[in-house]
Amino acid sequence: MTGGALLTEARAALAVYRDRRFAVVFALGVASGLPTSLVFATLSIWLREEGLSRTTIGLFGAVATPYAINFLWAPVLDHARLPLLRGLGRRRSWIVAAQLLLCLAIAAMALADPAERPLALAAAALAVAFLSATQDVAIDAYRVEILESETYGAGAAMAVLGWHLGAFASGAGALYLADAFSWQAAYLAAAGAIALLVAVPLLAAEPAAGAAAPPARRIGAWLGHAVAAPFAEFFRRLGRIAVAVIAFIVFYKFGEAMLGRMAGVFYVDLAFTKVEIANYAKTFGLAGTLTGVVLGGVLCARVRVVTALFAGGIAMASTNLLFAWLAWTGKDQGLLAAAVFLDSLTGGLATIAFVAFLSGLCNRDFTATQYALLASIGNFARIQLGAVSGWAVDRMDGDWAAFFVLTAIAALPGLALLLVVARRAPPPPGQSGEASSP
Repeated sequence: MTGGALLTEARAALAVYRDRRFAVVFALGVASGLPTSLVFATLSIWLREEGLSRTTIGLFGAVATPYAINFLWAPVLDHARLPLLRGLGRRRSWIVAAQLLLCLAIAAMALADPAERPLALAAAALAVAFLSATQDVAIDAYRVEILESETYGAGAAMAVLGWHLGAFASGAGALYLADAFSWQAAYLAAAGAIALLVAVPLLAAEPAAGAAAPPARRIGAWLGHAVAAPFAEFFRRLGRIAVAVIAFIVFYKFGEAMLGRMAGVFYVDLAFTKVEIANYAKTFGLAGTLTGVVLGGVLCARVRVVTALFAGGIAMASTNLLFAWLAWTGKDQGLLAAAVFLDSLTGGLATIAFVAFLSGLCNRDFTATQYALLASIGNFARIQLGAVSGWAVDRMDGDWAAFFVLTAIAALPGLALLLVVARRAPPPPGQSGEASSP
């Protein structure tokens, strides 16, 4: 293919992004990603600076549980209408309602002193996680309904880019503001940013599919159709190996969950300033994640998904050891940048392989439901298992090097389970009766 032909194809591929709907999808992606760091890494750094113990900070991570179980109340967003915002339509009304309440919940976090009112802060953080997870459900549904099937890939790319930029803003951006002013100012600024983003759904068009809600079903009937039937089919098809598959989903990224929960605390303990954390940990982390996502897509296209999973798992465990090296060395900005970039890269690569693996486990008759439920099992497990990370560091008397070696070792059970699953798990049936293997 000539250079001119390649240029023509590239222009044709990019032409789709001229549609203003993709600008809306991008902005909604920013709104989706912005609250995330406020209840994860940014919150951990704030709590550590306020003198809370590592065990307490680890337990604080459990407030993120709504992100892992939002499929449970997703049917409400499909069937229920909001009377006060009825004029916006079904999808936009839920997005606007979630964002307005998010502003209040984030402001409540800003006004809750971690040292004097930790329970109030935890309650506000839980509210932020719940409302953010609810917003995600509405935004995902909006994106699917506003686009045609042939533009889903382009829409997903814009949504992911927006999400990462939003998370970067509430990560690095919040740290810059906290250093220049205060943590309260940083969280109030985040609430203000969400308030500005309310303009996006207000000015956007309501998708045609969102004009009328589908007929409501009884909750028991919904549970039977949406949860029981897909899971029954999954266990019937996989048989005894189903337990090993679920165990693999739970433990594959266990070490990464432990490291991620305590990374911000580690930076503070190593005397990195908020600006240094923003400059190195957040910026290089974003670059590493985006690089890993691209490499993961290329790797999965060239080798079997299970091979990519092994490569990603081993790479994640190996890069965890860079943090042990940083703990032994002491404060070193260059080593921090390298460790964060490579750890984020391997995490992004492994995530792409993991998503591909979960997709390959699904029966095409239940793809959306089975994928959502399996992914939720992994998310829920990582949030809950990661909560022990602070306790583990405290039990080691603050020996960060030993802790990071432990996070590398924690990857081994997942890799062992992958060996079992790769040999024995049957492929899902195709729509035409043909099998396709993950």
